[in-house]
Amino acid sequence: MKGVEIRKDHPLLKEVLTEEALRFVVALHREFNPVRKALLERRRELWERYKAGEKPDFLQETAFVRGGDWRVAEAPEDLLDRRVEITGPVDRKMIVNALNSGAKVFMADFEDALSPPGITSSGARRTSWTPCAAR
Repeated sequence: MKGVEIRKDHPLLKEVLTEEALRFVVALHREFNPVRKALLERRRELWERYKAGEKPDFLQETAFVRGGDWRVAEAPEDLLDRRVEITGPVDRKMIVNALNSGAKVFMADFEDALSPPGITSSGARRTSWTPCAAR
């Protein structure tokens, strides 16, 4: 794809990063990269101010939210029973155990559970897709 350089090969690269997926990622990057860079710069500026002793505070333009008279809606019935959920890494053994556990919900952890580096995110995505494809 024009303007895209993939710097490292991986056995699952073509399976996970299809042309359609790559086009999607490129479109997201091209649209949001300027905003991402601006936010990172803002973060650096704030960090310097905090290091100098300034304390973080709420935004003035959101004071009406904090001062307002409002409530959130009640949680839906199907979210109230939290006794039967599992959270865990996206490795093959955990997916199999979760699907066989009887739990109503399995929340796959694609971030923190990807350590040690032996578990790759592309492998984790493949593992999570396999049971769905079998249905």
